[in-house]
Amino acid sequence: QAELGLNEHHQNEVINYMRFARFKRGLCLKTVDSCFQDLKESRLVEEMFTVDEVIDMLDGLRTVVHSEVESDLINTTYTNVLLLRQLFSQAEKWYLKLQTDVSDLENRELLEQVAEFEKSEFTSSNKKPSADLMKPKLAPLNEGGSELLNKTVACLQEENEKLKTRLRTIETQATAALDEKSKLEKSLKDLQMIQGDQKTNANQDITELENKVAALKCQFEKTLNDSTANQKFLEDNLVTTKHDLLKVQDQLSTAEKELEKKFQQTAAYRNMKEILIKKNEQIKDLRKKLSKYEPED
Repeated sequence: QAELGLNEHHQNEVINYMRFARFKRGLCLKTVDSCFQDLKESRLVEEMFTVDEVIDMLDGLRTVVHSEVESDLINTTYTNVLLLRQLFSQAEKWYLKLQTDVSDLENRELLEQVAEFEKSEFTSSNKKPSADLMKPKLAPLNEGGSELLNKTVACLQEENEKLKTRLRTIETQATAALDEKSKLEKSLKDLQMIQGDQKTNANQDITELENKVAALKCQFEKTLNDSTANQKFLEDNLVTTKHDLLKVQDQLSTAEKELEKKFQQTAAYRNMKEILIKKNEQIKDLRKKLSKYEPED
């Protein structure tokens, strides 16, 4: 288990996503910086400005920064939805229903743990991305355990149907044999009444018929026992399969919760919030300074 409580493969997937998020965050910060740089180069060309001119410049800057930040946040939300879609699609191939705990995304301790993890993974000068981190997307679970499980279940069901068909055939043969026995017994009684000297032959026919019925009965019992054993084997296999599915469901549910915690634990939101707080404080200071120059009523 790695620092985030995940196996090596899942941790590599998290690092891959964090690298993508850091790249997008850097683009957003560069865009915000360019907004301020454009203001300096295009508007701050004089030494003195009136209050109205300063307010106009700040309003324009606020509009541009607000639009850029809003666009980046919306794009981040859509990107996270696509990532969730990939995970849910993989889970549905296992017939699983994943659940999320949004309330746990504000856990400060976990946020700090992710921040430390990001720092340890991306601030080392010798850190190089591994081959697993360079994969363009998550590998879909189109093959492997799910397909093997489905094939096994289908094979067992097919074998069960064959046994049921064979059992019905044996039952039909046994019923026909019993009907034949009844008819022969009736015919034998009629022959005994008409011809007493054929009693020995009739007894021999009855013995042969009884032996045939006994053989059919043994075959029927053997087939029935085989069918019962195979049915029990199928039930045991289905129970084992169900346990395996529940185990995988629990593992995927845990992985989904952990991954959901990471989606909204990026530093972009905190950085923008700090910038907005600083800007609000600057506006308050400007307003206080301007109020000193306003004439009293």
